[in-house]
Amino acid sequence: MAQFLQATVYGLLQGSLYALVAVGFSLVWGVMNIVNLAHGAFVIMGAYVALEANLTFGLDPLIGMLIAAMALFVFGYLVQRLLINLVVNAPIWMTLLLTFGLELFCVNVLIAVATGDYRSIATSYAARGFSMGSVRVPYGRLISFVLAITLTAALAAFMNRTRTGQAIRATGMDRVTARLMGINVRNIYAVTFGIAAALAAACGALIGMVGTFSPPGAGALTLRSFVIAVLGGLGNMWGALAGGLLLGAVEAWGGQYLSGTLVNAISFGVLILVLIVRPTGLLGRPFYEARVEV
Repeated sequence: MAQFLQATVYGLLQGSLYALVAVGFSLVWGVMNIVNLAHGAFVIMGAYVALEANLTFGLDPLIGMLIAAMALFVFGYLVQRLLINLVVNAPIWMTLLLTFGLELFCVNVLIAVATGDYRSIATSYAARGFSMGSVRVPYGRLISFVLAITLTAALAAFMNRTRTGQAIRATGMDRVTARLMGINVRNIYAVTFGIAAALAAACGALIGMVGTFSPPGAGALTLRSFVIAVLGGLGNMWGALAGGLLLGAVEAWGGQYLSGTLVNAISFGVLILVLIVRPTGLLGRPFYEARVEV
């Protein structure tokens, strides 16, 4: 029983990181109808920015997280405005090829510059923790859990209570009508992509603080983002959080008895079962009733 409780707590803490990775992925998919296969590379880039800030200036990864988020927001904005916007109206396979090529480019540049070795961001507190009975909770993962929920809530509030957020929602629901209402759709798309990249970078810094990362891991992060986005409901912030927590718990439970490959199979099995019961995901709505749900 104690082992099950420990696995559950670890799974939920790890799932919060999965959710933070998936929130931005789901946002871009829900608003722009683009499956961004470069999303995992943005996470790894954010981790390297936070690592460099730590090694060069001695900054804590929680501060480096802010620097990484700002840097990747600018990068994501420019990538969308100058590159992805050129094919935003093209068939979906075109955007898939473009973002896949972008991921390959980013990953190979990181390998050339930083090598493919596993890295981490050292802190004096991340590995320390406290015990609740037989369950141990590391401080680093608890901080990551709290930040993941906080950032998800902040994004939901931004989407609901700001003019830019409402413009993003309107554009996601009906791009043509949004343009007729005076919304600069090209700018909104770029801002949306930048926000998603910033969230990915913030998650990368947290991953670097509590674990290890390397450029080849980008593909696995993109895959988990896809699974969680579908599992939680397209474009749904809280759905991504719920999907990430569920996926983290299932992987932790399965990891007690199965190898890594079979754990991934169980994760996809859960996705299939959820979609059989709720085709729109855990918190999704039918089709585009609400393209971006908060």
